[in-house]
Order: sequence, then structure tokens, then C-alpha cells
Amino acid sequence: MLRIAVPNKGSLAETAAEMLAEAGYTGRRDPKDLHIIDPVNEVEFFYLRPKDIATYVGSGALDVGITGRDLLLDARMPGAREIESLGFARSTFRFAGRPGRYSDVADLEGVRIATSYPGLVDAFLDGHGVAADLVPLDGAVESAIELGVADAIADVVETGTTLRQAGLDVFGPAILESEAVLIGAPTEADGTETLLRRLRGVMVARRYVLIDYDLPAHLVDQAVAIASGIESPTISPLRDPAWVAVRVMSPRKTVNQVMDSLYAIGARAILVTPIHNARL
Repeated sequence: MLRIAVPNKGSLAETAAEMLAEAGYTGRRDPKDLHIIDPVNEVEFFYLRPKDIATYVGSGALDVGITGRDLLLDARMPGAREIESLGFARSTFRFAGRPGRYSDVADLEGVRIATSYPGLVDAFLDGHGVAADLVPLDGAVESAIELGVADAIADVVETGTTLRQAGLDVFGPAILESEAVLIGAPTEADGTETLLRRLRGVMVARRYVLIDYDLPAHLVDQAVAIASGIESPTISPLRDPAWVAVRVMSPRKTVNQVMDSLYAIGARAILVTPIHNARL
């Protein structure tokens, strides 16, 4: 059986569980369960702290896992490898300090930096030839400067509102653009490719919808220029030879603009259908 590590709580847990369910796997129903077997799909799920998943997978104790790229890099487990980005839980890591105090990474030489990701930050600083004193904290690092335990911080930045409220400004380049990723052990286990194919199908289904519409046959080229699909639209004849039926996959985020454009050139009976899953 394929042994899969899944986040048991936090921002990654809910969406990871939803993706696995949409991919056809049976997960836990009780949040207290830490180990579930899905015999139909020949997998075992182990529900673990997100920060520990890279350690279990990198050591080979488990075959694959879902965690954040930030947590993977912070763990510094040589055996753990990123297999695929999963398109959710995106975040950006930046340095921040008092306004005007720092402007670049080089300014951090010898500075105390508070962070919840010391492995990640240390590797970034090493790559820039900067030696700093890291102060590991478990969350709420924006208070570290005010309380005098650090001179700068390295943390997740979304809108920057929390940092501004703490009287801090971001500076320097981004440390990391992170998101949820599927990671694997040093040796690929049987079933990994099936899991990956299913998760990719879920990601495609979340990004695309199906558009069906009727169209005067002489306008097909114009319609295809508006919505070309993944490979090519499906064109089917109607009883009226002057018209055709068209089916095409289109990005979900622009579907309303596509519908407007198709209608403007003469398409009618335009229908949009969600995609539950896909294999491309």
C-alpha cells in the first residue's frame, strides 16, 4: 500500500483532504483519527503535524506527503523531494524591520532575526553570504522587535497589514514563494504515479469548466479564436446544417468574458458545466 502523509490541522489540512476526496480516496471522518486505510485504492493515510511531514517522508518512513514548500525547505531533509505543486495555500516570505532601518539582505549582517522558519531563512542567508543571528519563535514573530528579542523578522506576508500595524516595513527580495506541494521519499513507491495523476486531474477540474453552445457553422473559426480549448473544440453537426454544436474546455476564471465574446459573434444556448475530475 502507498503510505501518504496528510496534514492533520492548520491551513493545509482542509484543502488537502478535499483534494484527496475529489481524487477518489476515502479519508478520515473523525478528526481524532491519525491512521486510516483505504483498501479499495490501496493506500494508507497518516495524519501528522505539517512541520513533521517532510521528516517522515524524507526518512523513507512514509512514501509521499502533502505539505508546504516552506516546511519542506525548512526541514532540510535531503531525502525529501518536491514532486508537484498543488496550487493552494500560496504565501510569500519576506524580511521586515523598522522603516528606513534596512533596505537589502546585506544590511542583515550580524543582525538578530526572529522567524518561525530558521532552516529556510538560514539557507537563504547562506546563499547571499550573510551571517545573522536567528531567533527561532513559534508564530507571532511581528512582536519580536517591539519586545526587544530581535532587530528584524522573516515571516509570511500576505497583504502586509499586520506588519504595518506593528510599525514594520518589508524590504529586500522575497525569501520564498511557497504553496502546498506533493513530496516524495528518496525512492518512488508503487502507486505514486496514480496518486499524482489523480491530483493533477483535480487541479485541472478546478481550473477549467466545459462550455457548450450552438453556433452558425460559418463562424467556427471566430469562435475557436475566442476559446481554443486544451487541444481543440469538439464540433458536432445539428439537424439544421447551417448550425453546429460546440463543446470546449475553458479557464474558469475567464469564463464569463468568454461567454460574452461568444454571444457577441452569434453563439446561442451557451451552457457552462463544472468539471468534477479530469485526465488529460
